[in-house]
Amino acid sequence: MNVKDDLQTRWRKLEEKLMERFGKKPDMEAILFLIGIQEFGEIRQKFTKEQKQDLMHVAICNLLSQSGYYELEGLDRDGWPHFKQLKALPVLNMIEQENFLKDHVLLYFEKMDL
Repeated sequence: MNVKDDLQTRWRKLEEKLMERFGKKPDMEAILFLIGIQEFGEIRQKFTKEQKQDLMHVAICNLLSQSGYYELEGLDRDGWPHFKQLKALPVLNMIEQENFLKDHVLLYFEKMDL
């Protein structure tokens, strides 16, 4: 089994777990949104479109901080986390970007013991 097959197998297992929990198969945006809410630490009934985008940005920064690309600088007065980029992201094509992000999502959920 090559690394790409292992990534896809692990990804499908995560999707299955999330589908059991939420009742439908999540796409990458939904997964990033969930991670963003987890990291923001505040559950609300409604988020504005801009806040949803901010939550996904928080998720991506948090995910990539696992590999040293970002570092949490702190929270603003409204409790939103802010990150500082530490190094340039690798130049990847679309499929490589997706796999890069999937790998970081899987690492995140492994650390969360899911």
